[in-house]
Amino acid sequence: MSTTSALALGLARCSWCGLACEARGVADAHCPRCHAALHLRKPASIERTAAWLVTATLLYVPANVLPVMGTASVLGHEQHTIVGGIAELWESGSWELAAIVFVASIAVPILKVAALTLLAWTAARRSRWRQLDRARLYRLVETVGHWSMLDVFVVVLLVGMVRFGAFASVEPEPGLLAFGAVVIATMLATSSFDPRLIWPEDDG
Repeated sequence: MSTTSALALGLARCSWCGLACEARGVADAHCPRCHAALHLRKPASIERTAAWLVTATLLYVPANVLPVMGTASVLGHEQHTIVGGIAELWESGSWELAAIVFVASIAVPILKVAALTLLAWTAARRSRWRQLDRARLYRLVETVGHWSMLDVFVVVLLVGMVRFGAFASVEPEPGLLAFGAVVIATMLATSSFDPRLIWPEDDG
């Protein structure tokens, strides 16, 4: 069965109202229904995705090195990093919670950055390698992205698990801000990538 892409027909789907519009040969095309700008492909998709991935990678280091919270009590002041909190949970016997924090706060951000890097790199090379698998990988990353703020929630939950005595207080530290920025950067990288670039044969 022969197929024809929307790009080959000069059709663009409005990203705001979903209307299929003719956009071929029009430099400044707009949706006739909602007047939003039309694009056959997301503008500078690979460049913007790469920029957000670099941002997430750079912020990932302080997110895990800097303390995410500090506790103050009559016994003194302590600072806690994500890795330190995982180790504390593990040593206290809370293995399940330690595993959840590790997956949500350490493994998931790394895997998301790695997956998006692979997708952006292969799309930039106009590769036809395992296209269906790459499309499925993007859908998986996008699905995980819907739960991205769970990573931050897990860190907040970690704050509540810290044992401290009477008259104690807990305060956020710079690491928590960096971690939240990593989550936002990976979400923006996901939304910036145009999965239609996985299929370069549609371009001609």
